[in-house]
Amino acid sequence: MSNDAGAPGNAEKPAVLVVDDERPLLDVFSAALSGAFDVTAVMSAREAEFALHKRAFKVLIADHLMPGGNGMNLLVRAREEFPHMQRILVTGYMKPEMLMRSVNEAALFRYLLKPVALAELVKVVHDAAKAHDASVAVAAQ
Repeated sequence: MSNDAGAPGNAEKPAVLVVDDERPLLDVFSAALSGAFDVTAVMSAREAEFALHKRAFKVLIADHLMPGGNGMNLLVRAREEFPHMQRILVTGYMKPEMLMRSVNEAALFRYLLKPVALAELVKVVHDAAKAHDASVAVAAQ
């Protein structure tokens, strides 16, 4: 499967996958990002796994704690399978040592603490999409 989320046809908006089990938060994040990104929103790690195998995404944003599988495990698996895709963890609370381990294990682009400022979310996702493109460009050389 190709990791080229910038293929012709969707080059105008980078593809972003957002995973959160809280529908109101998922809706707010999707609305904030949809102006600049092609957003796919799902409510579980299982749905995210299906989405990841249907199309390529430049950025994966996952909530940390969700029923039926946590976002951190999803991000670690995504790192292994889609190394160029940038990973962002959203969390309400994490101990500093757990956070550092998580950043290292999933090679996170960033983590965001709840409540997330929407302007910060949009900026971080823009930066992550650029990092994806740079990673793909370096790998192609």
